[in-house]
Amino acid sequence: MRTLGVILVLVLFTGCAHQPAPLPFGHFPGFFTGVWHGLVAPFALVGQLFTDVRVYAFPNSGGWYDLGFVLGISAWGGGAAARR
Repeated sequence: MRTLGVILVLVLFTGCAHQPAPLPFGHFPGFFTGVWHGLVAPFALVGQLFTDVRVYAFPNSGGWYDLGFVLGISAWGGGAAARR
């Protein structure tokens, strides 16, 4: 019963969440912006604790931005995998 209550509260709080206003039409972050955001994601995560910095761009161009973000963030783990 407690788990159900916690889930209900979490669902209600997600209704209060908001996203920033979308940019004008045609100005969505794409692949290269995703790569850049992936590369700086660890720094953005720390900056998010103290300022209004976002780790992930919204709105973005979809799959291409996601692919760039994953490639950028994976650059941080490449050295450890190569050493192994």
